[in-house]
Amino acid sequence: MDFDWTGRGFEPMDISKKEIEESFEDPFSIRLMPDIEAGGREARYFCLGRAISNRSIFTVFWTDGKRYRVIYSRLMTAEEEAFYDRKNSEIN
Repeated sequence: MDFDWTGRGFEPMDISKKEIEESFEDPFSIRLMPDIEAGGREARYFCLGRAISNRSIFTVFWTDGKRYRVIYSRLMTAEEEAFYDRKNSEIN
């Protein structure tokens, strides 16, 4: 996975770049595309995953299939963690 960290418009407050990358490598991560029209803009996706430190991370990103550009990232809310846990328990 190749991350493009150039020109990003945010600075993660208490999440390192490494933790964000690890959340994408989480074998149980969930990637979603919202059901909205992009209106000529690049498609945006969501990733819910856990870093090796067990921190739950929510990320909005763009990809061309080879490179990933993080648009925004933060810790998951309690509701997002519950969704992540529920979806992963459904497949096990």
